[in-house]
Amino acid sequence: MRIPLFKIYWDEEDIEAVEKIIKSGMFWSSGKEIEEFENKISQYIGSKYCVVFNSGSSALHALMKVYDFKEGDEIIVPSFTFIATAIAPLYVNAKPVFADIEEETLGLNPDDVLEKMTNKTKAIMPIHYGGMPCKIKELKEIAEDYNLILIEDAAEAFGAKVNDKNVGTFGDSAISSFCQNKIFTTGEGGCVVTNNEELYKKLKLIVSYGRISERNYFEGQSITDYVDIGHNWRLSTILASLGISQLNKVDKLIEMRRKNAEYLNKELNKIDGINVIKPPKNYFAVYQLYSIILENNKIRDELMNYLKEKGIATKIYFEPCHKYSVFKKLGYNIKLPTTENISSRILTLPMYPHMNKDELNYIINTIKEFFEGGKNG
Repeated sequence: MRIPLFKIYWDEEDIEAVEKIIKSGMFWSSGKEIEEFENKISQYIGSKYCVVFNSGSSALHALMKVYDFKEGDEIIVPSFTFIATAIAPLYVNAKPVFADIEEETLGLNPDDVLEKMTNKTKAIMPIHYGGMPCKIKELKEIAEDYNLILIEDAAEAFGAKVNDKNVGTFGDSAISSFCQNKIFTTGEGGCVVTNNEELYKKLKLIVSYGRISERNYFEGQSITDYVDIGHNWRLSTILASLGISQLNKVDKLIEMRRKNAEYLNKELNKIDGINVIKPPKNYFAVYQLYSIILENNKIRDELMNYLKEKGIATKIYFEPCHKYSVFKKLGYNIKLPTTENISSRILTLPMYPHMNKDELNYIINTIKEFFEGGKNG
């Protein structure tokens, strides 16, 4: 049996959504479905505004620009994240300042955030690791106490909640990603959500060349004005239509992931030597990733190789960003003990909505075999 790290859940409604736009023969890049998609995201998340982008990374870049961060400004980020979070401040010559994580949710440690703050700190940008909400309430308190901007990188956590409140609505703004391995997908894509009308208006400009547009540019005859330096970060109509179809079933997709994770948690928790990551009380995790923590780096690497031999894909999410060459070249030479420790022991297993019992049992039984002497020793 071969089990990939992820598979995309799709159905006939997704095909019809894409086919409808193609067959229209018009406005593949600028149709009404884009605004409809934005409205549906806002309604689901509980934000006033949403702007969709061609990727979550573009959405992060846009926020760096519209907040007018500049050289000398510091933005506190985790090193335990995908590279897009860490490098976003560099796009505007601001400085990413790495803070350590805590072991319960693998998100930014509020205590270390306080330690890393200076008079140059302008923002805090946490992630919600693999669909697990971070200590966002505590980070929000810090941001409010010190008058800092709080940007949630919720790329991996669409639909996750703390006390029934959606992640993405705690901060001043948040991004999400619709990449192929996310909770729902358009292949590539992303968005920013916010309750700030001024921020929303700036985002609408920057996403499309800084152009003032009250209607479809390709449809009207009026003279267009360009009032800012923008980009072509637009999401196409085809992908927006697909996004609407995927979003319509996102609760089903989340429930399927959670059911799979519950089964894995129950069975893997029985194996000595495995730490299963479980959400704190009143935390609703969506399991974009399913990761376990092993006792040490040697066992982790041996298990990873053993699973590969047995046809089970795994990956290390994440290697510490501060150890990448790009940051070494920039002069970063820091220690983040918890980040480095967790990263050396973590292993991400396959997770997708439509995993069947045979696949789940094969993963569980293969890991059991390993710990019963397959390669561990």
